[in-house]
Amino acid sequence: MSEFIIETIIKVIVVLLVFSFLGGFATYLERKVLGFFQRRLGPIYVGPFGLLQFGADAIKLFTKEDILPHGANKIIFALAPVVALVSAMTSMVAIPFFPDFEIFGYKVTPIISDINVGLLFFISVGAVGIYAPVLAGLSSGNKYSLIGAMRACIQVLSFEVVGALSILTPIMLVGSLSLVAMNDYQSGGIFNWLIFKQPLAFIIFLIAGYAELNRTPFDLLEHEAEIVAGYCTEYSGLKWGMFFIAEYAHMFAFGFVISLIFLGGFNPIWFIPGGIAIILKVCFFIFLFMWVRATLPHIRPDQLMNMCWKVLMPLALINVLITGLVLL
Repeated sequence: MSEFIIETIIKVIVVLLVFSFLGGFATYLERKVLGFFQRRLGPIYVGPFGLLQFGADAIKLFTKEDILPHGANKIIFALAPVVALVSAMTSMVAIPFFPDFEIFGYKVTPIISDINVGLLFFISVGAVGIYAPVLAGLSSGNKYSLIGAMRACIQVLSFEVVGALSILTPIMLVGSLSLVAMNDYQSGGIFNWLIFKQPLAFIIFLIAGYAELNRTPFDLLEHEAEIVAGYCTEYSGLKWGMFFIAEYAHMFAFGFVISLIFLGGFNPIWFIPGGIAIILKVCFFIFLFMWVRATLPHIRPDQLMNMCWKVLMPLALINVLITGLVLL
């Protein structure tokens, strides 16, 4: 029992440290990718190839003055970024990141808690993150922050529904909500991947993920035509940084989840070991996030809602109906 507790604590610490680092490093990668697509250099001065730029940014955020707006609710204003970060990190508890491996003869299972409703846990805890923009907008004492918070809230809630409907079909095929079970279901090779059995569900879930993570082109947090940053308008320093570390950490978590559900998870691909295979898949999705941001413009809020409720919702329901009929 003591070994299990110690192992779990170590796993929690490793996940927190690794994804906090990745969340910061992803800002460097994104600027480099955007620079490449837009024929710019991106960060180049701090360290070789600008690799230490995210470290300089971290120092700046830690040492920058923490400004509290006049008329803001101090407690809730400080709590909002904590909710965002805790929600993003806690959602990773049920994600199996890699296949089992041994360290000095001790078997390690790279998942904090293998619960039989892991996918439901990921979606539910991730959805709690919607309280972060709501609390931030309500507590800032700024009408622009409030409008931005409500806009983000409507977007996330709408696409939570569509995203949950889209993964009903993989759940129907696998017969389990466990991400480990979904990975094992696709262990027979590439042609057993659920993306080939449920391509529509994959596309809908991917689009819903972009919208839930506030990624371009579905980013209603801020637009080029606006001089405010939505619910983050009044935030500075470390609190501002926590919002964005949470966003990027959740982005990596989404990359792992969509790989586990649709792309064979950490099963080996020919000569590529499973651990390396899932890293390559996640890296592809992270690059895709950045590629889309560099390529596509924002869409209008009314266009986004129309796509959600008039296009993706009917398609998700039809997909569930067809899958149910086929299984019967």
